[in-house]
Amino acid sequence: MAEDCIFCKIAAGEVPSETVQEDEHTLAFMDLNPWTRGHALVIPRNHSRNLYEVAEDDLRHAAAASKRLALRMRERLDCDGVNVLNACEPAAWQTVFHFHLHVIPRYDDDPLQLPIRPRQAGPDELARVADQLRGG
Repeated sequence: MAEDCIFCKIAAGEVPSETVQEDEHTLAFMDLNPWTRGHALVIPRNHSRNLYEVAEDDLRHAAAASKRLALRMRERLDCDGVNVLNACEPAAWQTVFHFHLHVIPRYDDDPLQLPIRPRQAGPDELARVADQLRGG
């Protein structure tokens, strides 16, 4: 547990939350600033700053818990789909530095949209980036 981490405090029961699901490895609770009705966060009980640092087992447990929650959202909230989002570092919108997954129920009439439309990449660009990622 990190002393100054709000999510660690929630997991320890020191800060109240609207818990919706928990097990020995993870905790899921309602997001205080939901993007849609039912938006929740899934965290591992073990502290890690973000995706770069999370232990493989904690990542596996959080992913499985996110799936269970998504299925529950479909069944009980009658959502039309679900987004699972991770923000890693401020450039990617991370504001709380405890690894977490946003599980966001989506409804056909909700206002969420991608902030920008993806653009098609050319084959040369894809090949160059793929080569970089492969270590070439």
